[in-house]
Amino acid sequence: MNNTSVPMIHATGEATGFLPARGDCGKPITVIGTEAIRTTFDATCLEQALNARSAPGVTSLVLNPDGHAGYGAPVGCVLVSPTHIYPGPVGVDIKCSMSLLQLDLPAAGLAEKSVRRALIEAISARTPTGAGRGQRSVKKARRVSAALGRRAVEEGASEGVCRELGIPPEWAARCEDASHSGHDGRRDTLAARLETLLAQGRFPNFEEKVRQLGSYGGGNHFGECEAVHVVDSDRARQTAAVFGLRDGCAAFLSHCGSRGFGNILAEGQFRELLAKFETWGIPLPANDRKLVYAPMGTPEADAYLNDMALGGNFATVNHLLINALVLEAFQEVIPGIQGSLIYYISHNIARLETMGGQACWVHRKGATRAFPAGHPALEGTEFHSTGHPILLPGNPTAGSSVMVAEPGALLSCYSVNHGAGRAKGRKAAVRELDQKTVDDEFTAQDIMTNCRVYPKDEAPAAYKDFNEVLNSVKLAGLASEVARLRARFVIKDSDGIPDD
Repeated sequence: MNNTSVPMIHATGEATGFLPARGDCGKPITVIGTEAIRTTFDATCLEQALNARSAPGVTSLVLNPDGHAGYGAPVGCVLVSPTHIYPGPVGVDIKCSMSLLQLDLPAAGLAEKSVRRALIEAISARTPTGAGRGQRSVKKARRVSAALGRRAVEEGASEGVCRELGIPPEWAARCEDASHSGHDGRRDTLAARLETLLAQGRFPNFEEKVRQLGSYGGGNHFGECEAVHVVDSDRARQTAAVFGLRDGCAAFLSHCGSRGFGNILAEGQFRELLAKFETWGIPLPANDRKLVYAPMGTPEADAYLNDMALGGNFATVNHLLINALVLEAFQEVIPGIQGSLIYYISHNIARLETMGGQACWVHRKGATRAFPAGHPALEGTEFHSTGHPILLPGNPTAGSSVMVAEPGALLSCYSVNHGAGRAKGRKAAVRELDQKTVDDEFTAQDIMTNCRVYPKDEAPAAYKDFNEVLNSVKLAGLASEVARLRARFVIKDSDGIPDD
């Protein structure tokens, strides 16, 4: 890590600023955040931002209000390069994402604790939580064979894959990217890449990993039943109607990614690229092993793009299957309930987009795409007149948000934060937070969970002030709020919680 002093952030507005690049060389880092939020960026976070901005081929870097120290580059940043691909600013959970399922159940139907407990049990019987857990650990999961798993990671949410898994095929149209192809735009390139990985022994447990389709995993991943509250304005109501949001009804918000499958791909790429750097005898950016890269057009870049696509397809199918299983659980407990997917959107991905008239790889690490109304990429979609839904998880007690981008999102490379962002590291949260206080807050707000005790490292107090984060986004002119989501119950991994 470079130990030079960290320059101060220069404010340019109530919620905008910049951090000069090292040596004042090149475009400064764009910083989004009110004064209160800017104080949450610690020295490590800013150092990582400077390191990433100075890396070869990087032309722009944005630090969003949820920014905190991450893997090479901060979580909550956007890194743009027309010439290089960086695995670190995608991370080890390829295409970690959010999805929102809208139900036609009035939120009042969740008032009874017995109903919510039955729903928690029905969902938990279908969608396992916890590191390494897959279909075999719950009774009512979908069974995914190795052959169907291969199709899922090669095809993504194709009509055939959706039908075989019991996913409504029309949900694919509500995905930021329903499927990913190889570096050359061909699906068979992914099939060939997967065959190579299997032949090399990189997936000795391939069948076990694809059995994790339809599961949440651990850490900060969750499923959360919400009550939808559309903002009281004509524009918000009109936008909510286009999105399919139903004011006063229940919805289900999910956060997860590519599970162990994506992790194997990402870790393999880091090892291979580090070995290449040693062979080439070239320095790592800021001497940080997590900032390895590959110039576009090289075999190394092609291999990474193919692996990222395989992981991305897994994550997409994983989310859609979770939503299908959640809907099935609701229908078991409350027969006749109907549901539709509002949107599925990633916050750990590199996408080829046009910036300033140039094709660039936009790396979003803990950052969410934010295309406003009229953006060329939305032409032909139902969101061209409004902008697409932006799904921002806050925390169960503060709520979460559905937003829509404003034209001002150009400032942040058409991106916003992906949530609240950590204020305390996991160890610090476990050490400093009181378990009874954490659990009492849920009781006071009548939020139920599947946990014996809620994990302290995932408690609301471990995260930044979500309202201040949203205020930063609004004041910076990046996006406006369409609806607030209020938690009614939470599905969360509580494995490994230390006893007090």
